[in-house]
Amino acid sequence: MGVLACQPDSIFAKQYRDGLHKSKYWEYVFEDSMNVIAKNKRIAGLIYHNLYREGKINDTDPNADFGADLASMMGFKGNEDVEDLLRLYLVVHMDHEGGNVSAHTNRLVGSALSDPYLCFSSSLNGLAGPLHGLANQECLRWLL
Repeated sequence: MGVLACQPDSIFAKQYRDGLHKSKYWEYVFEDSMNVIAKNKRIAGLIYHNLYREGKINDTDPNADFGADLASMMGFKGNEDVEDLLRLYLVVHMDHEGGNVSAHTNRLVGSALSDPYLCFSSSLNGLAGPLHGLANQECLRWLL
């Protein structure tokens, strides 16, 4: 829902509506893709704060790496253990080699020239199935 709430900001969608030439598609898709990546930390931080903290979120730190910045936004600024954990978690979970449900869904929706916000949100929805992302939650439930 957070990613879809950002979709009206899609540069590609606006340029496409204005008559963008095919040779320029990649420029605006790339810009949207970078914006989606940048906004994800804030969306994750906001969700975490709304669930487990007072709802306030730290500003992004342009000098921090992705993991440290996410840790800060979640309220763990300067906690090196949490920063290292997030770096490890992100590396392990981002390296799927493109063969999973979410990567396939992203490509499929993108093949219809949907903007990156729509593509990424569709891939996130693929994570909810019991054979993909929900499998992690079921393992945690079993362990607990």
